[in-house]
Amino acid sequence: MTSSSATARCAVLIGTYGSGKTTLLESLLHAAGALERRGSVTAGNSLGDASPEAREHGMTTELNLASCRYLDDDWTLLDAPGSVELAEAGRQALAAADVAVVVTEPELERLPNLAPLFKYLDDRNIPHMVFVNKMDKTEVRVRDLLEGLQAVSARPLLLRQVPIRDGEAVTGYVDLVSERAYRWREGVASDLIEMPEDLRDRESEARQELLESLADFDDALLEELLEDKIPAPGEIYQQLAKDLSGDLIVPVFLGSAEHENGVQRLWKALRHETPDAGETTARLGVEHTGAFTASVFANLFQPHAGKLSLARLWNGELAEGATIGGERLSGLYRMKGATAEKLAKAKPGEVVALGRMDDLKIGDIVTDQGAKPLDALAPTASPPVYALAIEPENRQDEVKLTAALAKLSEEDPSLSFEMREETGQLVLMGQGEMHLKLAVERLKSKFNVTVTTERPLTGYRETIRRPASHHARFKRQSGGHGQFADIKIEIAPQGRGEGFVFEEKVVGGSVPRNYIPAVEHGVKEGLVRGPLGFPVVDLKVSLVDGQHHSVDSSDQAFRTCGRQAMSDALPECDPVLLEPIHLVTISVPQTFTNRIHGLISGRRGQILGFDAKSGWDGWDEMQAYMPENEIQDLIIELRSLTQGTASFTAVFDHLQELQGRLADQVVQARQAAQ
Repeated sequence: MTSSSATARCAVLIGTYGSGKTTLLESLLHAAGALERRGSVTAGNSLGDASPEAREHGMTTELNLASCRYLDDDWTLLDAPGSVELAEAGRQALAAADVAVVVTEPELERLPNLAPLFKYLDDRNIPHMVFVNKMDKTEVRVRDLLEGLQAVSARPLLLRQVPIRDGEAVTGYVDLVSERAYRWREGVASDLIEMPEDLRDRESEARQELLESLADFDDALLEELLEDKIPAPGEIYQQLAKDLSGDLIVPVFLGSAEHENGVQRLWKALRHETPDAGETTARLGVEHTGAFTASVFANLFQPHAGKLSLARLWNGELAEGATIGGERLSGLYRMKGATAEKLAKAKPGEVVALGRMDDLKIGDIVTDQGAKPLDALAPTASPPVYALAIEPENRQDEVKLTAALAKLSEEDPSLSFEMREETGQLVLMGQGEMHLKLAVERLKSKFNVTVTTERPLTGYRETIRRPASHHARFKRQSGGHGQFADIKIEIAPQGRGEGFVFEEKVVGGSVPRNYIPAVEHGVKEGLVRGPLGFPVVDLKVSLVDGQHHSVDSSDQAFRTCGRQAMSDALPECDPVLLEPIHLVTISVPQTFTNRIHGLISGRRGQILGFDAKSGWDGWDEMQAYMPENEIQDLIIELRSLTQGTASFTAVFDHLQELQGRLADQVVQARQAAQ
């Protein structure tokens, strides 16, 4: 049985939206004596969820951090958002975790939502346990719960408690290691009671299953079981701690955070079975090369404190005023909810905030010698699935907006932004409608930039289907030197994706060579907006003849003539609208695959095929061509059809002709906008 740790340890509470993680955080802190009274998420007075956005929406919208001391151990607890759109915050926190506590509700239909989280934990060998919350309100059988959870976990689940029921209500539990029975009490430690007689057979069966699972990883224990020897509780606890540290097993605990039921039992498991910082650094491959070693797992920008880099101190002592690569640390803080408390120094294992170290990035290993990235800690942000075009309400805030967006995307690598040349819009991209709504709210609350939003324009193009020849002359006389240029061009369509080609076939010097680049420049300007209102692509323009004037001709005159020639000639070339087609790859649990066929066809998509998703048991990966215009809100319908589990990636593949009523609507809308 693991004794108390000399270093501070870190546990991350993670799970699906609505599972009660923040309530569990409050209960853990209260049980440890760090809070005089528990706050309430519903009442808006919890330690966590203190930001304006969290209070406004009644949900965790960023990491909640708190430190406490349970018995003789120091802990940092991180509560991660449960929304699938805010999963990046949880992944950041897990880079600092000794253990993860997966919080879930006893609702069988919601358990598949945990599949991506368990996959992430399993792939990275992060020790984790499960806390089934709200057990006081369920009639679901624990056997069914375990079966549903096991379906999304690559590691064997070990039930640690058998529930005691009074009618349909769960009122306590039997601990399967100590074989002691407890009755839950509101807000205080449970009462030790006699094990109910009608539960003895079930308890004995469940305990045997636990021991047999542990014996799969220990020959000595297996030998004891084969000889019908009963292992001592201390031996079992020791094996549980060893197997959890190696991410070989997933212990499952039961409780109700709202009433502090099962919270003390969870604390004891955390205290005695969670690996320490030394074991975690070995798992991550962190080397101790300086007077201290820390790793940055998140960045925060606060209105008055500036940039704070959240870091886990793995070894050594870090004090205010320490140097990092020759740069003096301006401040050392401990986060408590939204409050940053000044620290004189930090000890190994603690989570601290480093003040105003602007060059530090998520995933950096920090020592007194400097900072460098570590691949095992690098951000793994999901590609964007939703976008909004944004612009500042006050035009004078354009530079301020760009700087604020850079800071937001540094805080949250799953946010990104770009200026789209084809539409001229500044586009903010992220993981869903709520994700971007929160980003827009933070622009205002944290950076004092108010923006308007709209659906991004689709990057339509147009091309031609028929060749044409055109003669253009530009002549202007306004006193003194005039303007004169005369050209003859031939226009021909190119194959799709072959782009624009300009060539000159002038003979005899009718257009002097020094003016030919100006003609090409003017032709390109004429392609910026074609007859249908969109940029023109995939055509060849040949300059075949022309005239010039020794005095009145100039670069500007030939440039203007080239632009005018395209404006006049393109309507004669049978212009046609092109829409961008993306290659979309959808990842979906196999139970929902059939639903995706209808979604794709309903959005004018072309299914290319599907296959089992590599490395994901029970998942499919489907590929399709889909118009860009149909992808904007795809993620909303996709999540609705799959209980929030499916996701997709999309990359531009090709341009395709669009004709008929849809094309007419696009052109009419474009002309109205211009």
